[in-house]
Amino acid sequence: MKRYLSLLGEYFLQYAKVRLAYKGDFLISVFTTLVATAFGLGLVLILFRRVPHLADWTFYEILFLYGFSLLPLSLFNVVSINLYYFGDVYIIQGKFDRILLRPIHSLFQILSEQFRLEALSDSVIGLSIVLYATRRLNLTFGPADWLFLAFAALCGFLIYVSVFVMLTCVSFWMEDRVGVIPPVYSMLAFGRYPLKIYNVFLQFLLSWIIPFAFATFYPSAHLLRHVEYRPYLFLLPVVTLLFAGLSLALWNRGVENYSSTGS
Repeated sequence: MKRYLSLLGEYFLQYAKVRLAYKGDFLISVFTTLVATAFGLGLVLILFRRVPHLADWTFYEILFLYGFSLLPLSLFNVVSINLYYFGDVYIIQGKFDRILLRPIHSLFQILSEQFRLEALSDSVIGLSIVLYATRRLNLTFGPADWLFLAFAALCGFLIYVSVFVMLTCVSFWMEDRVGVIPPVYSMLAFGRYPLKIYNVFLQFLLSWIIPFAFATFYPSAHLLRHVEYRPYLFLLPVVTLLFAGLSLALWNRGVENYSSTGS
């Protein structure tokens, strides 16, 4: 683990040097990321002009949930770029052979070959929204609450990575340039709203099949003192470890099934 953390730091620093060499392009990317986040926040504002409460959640509670959801999502967006193009770039074009020649786990290489540095701006915005909403709700967070927030954000990040790694693994058996990631990625927005607004099927799907609710909703509900969701709090590390283990096992099985293009 120490070796991989060290390598991750080296990969990140080297890529950051290359990315920041083109400052204009980087600043434009940051700006477009901020605009996309602003549109999402604007949707919440428009919604609450018409509906003062949503499933018994107030505007500032929804704002808190939205801000918290940006924390794991921004971390995921930093490392996930190669997952989107895995089927096309690594399988169809045969570049996965190069990955397998290195004495480092292939999944680690895929996740760390490129970084979307501009996605980190969403972490700053998300934390700012959380602080603002907390103040407006008159909530007092102690050290344990902030530690839990950081832990939950990390768990949410790992859940996102695990889910999309499993979806990426489909490319080992079915060669497809687009893959199945885009439609599931759009479901990330479901975690920005109270789970009760969805029907029973979607609640089950978001909790136990594609556990985005554990990445955002349940931790936020705990921090906002919604005690009815407390039992789910203790399942957060279990769900995180379970899906992380499943994704790694499926990836390793996919690598065993991989056949070189021979090019």
